[in-house]
Amino acid sequence: MERAAGIVDEDAPAQCYAELAATERSLLIDVRTRAEWQFVGLPDLAGIDRELKLLEWIVFPQMTPNATFGEQIREVVEAAKPERMFFICRSGQRSLAAAQAAAHVGEEMGISLHCTNVTEGFEGDLDPEGHRGRLNGWKATGLPWRQG
Repeated sequence: MERAAGIVDEDAPAQCYAELAATERSLLIDVRTRAEWQFVGLPDLAGIDRELKLLEWIVFPQMTPNATFGEQIREVVEAAKPERMFFICRSGQRSLAAAQAAAHVGEEMGISLHCTNVTEGFEGDLDPEGHRGRLNGWKATGLPWRQG
């Protein structure tokens, strides 16, 4: 039996937000830590009526890989049956690894998942002064967000 191959691609925050809005069965998975959600903020999808899922890729405060991430993705897929899943972290690195892992979970389930990494992440790259949230990313782009 041949496994379904998943799709992993990347788009900038504004494009991801537009595609989330345009794709009815889509959701955003924030893979940052609980501390980041609470102290830095969260994407706000209320204006486009989409769901935000919070699944740590690295578990705070131990800062160890989330051993149940694959199971959590499986539960999300079985419950939501998403057409497309978008993944976001602080700067786009953890979320790319999470998107790839989710696509692999889909392959194990025998389905093709379309997983998109939000490049630049929630806070974006460091600016010349060493600060995030000013140069690029979800917040700097002016997309909706709220304090956790």
